[in-house]
Amino acid sequence: MSSMILLDLLGGVALLLWGLHMVHSGIVRAFGSDLRRILGTALRNRFLAFLAGIIVTALLQSSTATGLMTASFVTGGAVDLAPALAIMLGANVGTTLIVQALSFNVTAVAPLLFLVGVIAFKRGGQTRTRDLGRVAIGIGLMLLSLHILLDTLAPAEEAPAVRTLLAAITGDSFLCVLMAAVLTWVAHSSVTVVLLIMSLAYSGFITPVAALALTLGANLGSAINPVIEGSNSSNPASYRLPLGNLLNRMVGCALALPFLHPIADALSRFEPNASRMTADFHTAFNLVLAIVFILPLAWLASLLTRFLPERAKPNNPTAPLYLDEAALGTPSVALACAEREVLHLGDIVESMLLQGMTALMTDDRRLVAEVSRMDNAVDKLDEAVKLYVTRLTRESLDERDGHRAMEIIAFSINLEHIGDIIDKNLMELAQKKIKRKLAFSKQGAAELEAFHQEVIGNLKLAFSVFMSGDVKIARQLIAEKATLRTAELAAAESHLERLRERRPESIESSSLHLDVLRDLKRIHSHICSVAYPVLERAGALQPSRLRVVEPDESSTDDKDAASAG
Repeated sequence: MSSMILLDLLGGVALLLWGLHMVHSGIVRAFGSDLRRILGTALRNRFLAFLAGIIVTALLQSSTATGLMTASFVTGGAVDLAPALAIMLGANVGTTLIVQALSFNVTAVAPLLFLVGVIAFKRGGQTRTRDLGRVAIGIGLMLLSLHILLDTLAPAEEAPAVRTLLAAITGDSFLCVLMAAVLTWVAHSSVTVVLLIMSLAYSGFITPVAALALTLGANLGSAINPVIEGSNSSNPASYRLPLGNLLNRMVGCALALPFLHPIADALSRFEPNASRMTADFHTAFNLVLAIVFILPLAWLASLLTRFLPERAKPNNPTAPLYLDEAALGTPSVALACAEREVLHLGDIVESMLLQGMTALMTDDRRLVAEVSRMDNAVDKLDEAVKLYVTRLTRESLDERDGHRAMEIIAFSINLEHIGDIIDKNLMELAQKKIKRKLAFSKQGAAELEAFHQEVIGNLKLAFSVFMSGDVKIARQLIAEKATLRTAELAAAESHLERLRERRPESIESSSLHLDVLRDLKRIHSHICSVAYPVLERAGALQPSRLRVVEPDESSTDDKDAASAG
């Protein structure tokens, strides 16, 4: 009998974990990018951040996922640590809301959730509808698993061995905290462990004091996993956020542990139902922690920054800086990491473009070699970005994130092509100029430098389009393409005029001058490519630039051609 109860118990817990996973994955696919934007906006002050942490985590049902999203803003010092810690305080409260909802007798809703979820998942025309169907099925599975747990634990009097074993294990409050912390770390879900504790308390397998101690352990355990798995061991600064959250939990557990008996007595007067009492304590504990720590967060952030300083980045230009492996489980965060890495790649390409032109104008062999080394770094980073993004399977991305993944890869490839043009073409021209001791005329050099500055300015514009997706800036970038085409024709005409005047420098460097113009124009074409997906999404692109020919006009042209033949 005891072995069957244990087996049913483990099956119920497994079903609960799977239901929670479906809720989390469905919400991430449906609203992942929106939730990340909410967090990014909320990081301006700690109180707004606290509220955002509650909302986002109540939807995601994973404080670890919220922590990963927040860490993507904090790493590298993009935002202050204090509001990020406030988000984690809110995240801890947010995870208690589903526990509160499930602590009531709502099992009867499960069949309706299954029905609605399956219809939405199978018949939903939009990706988001299918994702919300997945969420409904997940909640239904959680309710069903709780029903299984309660049915399994109901005949407590028929399993005295299990009751005796649990009483012996949970007799010591400190041991309860440690045991629940380890169990939560293994399960990667405080919600699952707290719901299991509530089921045990409701069935009378554990005392109210033991239930509260186990709940403390579940809260502690949920903060351990991000410290172990969610940080970059090579950079101590990446531990600031998860370690700050863990310290908050540890202090809270240490303060509450000695007073569990009077707390249990006080709560039992208001809520005799052991299951509801556990849920209330779980929420109250996290609310009190938030109230206690929300004001001194700046001091805690300062302390963490002092003891966990930012490590100097290794002098290896080919090593990715932002491709966080831990973020792959949360697609919206992983895409943000890839975006940052592409901008890092873009910074190197911009340096190549600047130094390459300097090498061409000053005949600096050292700069030519440096540009070649930088191109090797661009190639390696482009490969790393492509591999990282493709590890996010198509099934894990909603339609919008799928398009964004393709845009990231496309822009990375275009930047890599720009690097190749600079290295393989412009630097070859620079070496040719140095070897043959050629020189541009003053007017020709000024035209090339002005043309080059236009290209550099539009590269910065392309970075803005890539990050913001702003249609107005995308239009401006495409308009610059026509402007640069006109500038190229003007520069070429001016050069031909100098040839007609038989200027010696212009005659000697004629081929070189026109080749530089051609390569800079090719670079500009790759730069402008980032604007097309933005304009296509906005419906601002025409199917073709060709003029539509009327049928009569076409037949007339054919007749004219035939007569000419």
